[in-house]
Amino acid sequence: MSERTLPEATFARTVLGSGPGLVLAHGAGSSVSNTYGPILEGLAARHTVVGVDYPGSGDTPRSTTPLDIDELADQLVAAAVAEGLDTFVLHGYSLGGPIAIRAAARHPERVTALILTATMAHPNHQQALTLRVWGKLAATGDRRLVSEFLFPHALGPQAIEAMPAEQLEEAITYAAAEVADGTVEHAELAGRIDVRDDLAAIGVPTLVISTTDDHLAPPALHRRLAENIPGARLVEIPTGHLPMVESPEEWQRLITDFLAEHDA
Repeated sequence: MSERTLPEATFARTVLGSGPGLVLAHGAGSSVSNTYGPILEGLAARHTVVGVDYPGSGDTPRSTTPLDIDELADQLVAAAVAEGLDTFVLHGYSLGGPIAIRAAARHPERVTALILTATMAHPNHQQALTLRVWGKLAATGDRRLVSEFLFPHALGPQAIEAMPAEQLEEAITYAAAEVADGTVEHAELAGRIDVRDDLAAIGVPTLVISTTDDHLAPPALHRRLAENIPGARLVEIPTGHLPMVESPEEWQRLITDFLAEHDA
């Protein structure tokens, strides 16, 4: 159906459930299971869920060259097609947002709707500087330091202050163990990514979920997405950058309600 020739699907992938297709693009420094873990089973209750791990995430080998957004977008679509999905809804979280947008732009005949959470078309100065420091810290190999840096950026102020000190230390330690090997390449890609020219051509129903306490991907970037994708709907969830940690049930509900409206 797509006018573009797809590559062989070589990235490690997660496949769950049955029903209409839902394809997931995860965040930087993470994986499908770490980004969507708390809601994966809920999403798969009524859908065939397919997600790929980027190079340096999950079981996908780390890249020796800078990541290319077109390659990631094509691999995302190729994995879905390899699992028998001719058409599907795309969900992109954080770095996965522009990857999903590029996939929709390159393979419009396959994408029936688009959901974007805590993401952007292009980083603003605040986000670009954060990404630069994050990448430099990741390059040291000190995962604990990376985790300590990210927590005050990724969690909303209320969520982080509500944690007892012992729980916060446990959370930082757990997150450090889950930092993806390819975080350096992910952060570098996120810092230069730009899909602004793709937005006007998005012709499918689109939901933009804005995480209103987000310091890693500021809400102004979410609003800009919604303003520049024709007919896009903006909804808000009062969390930081990690709705899967702060409010997974509400995040899942926003996604599944939209899916119920637009499933073929």
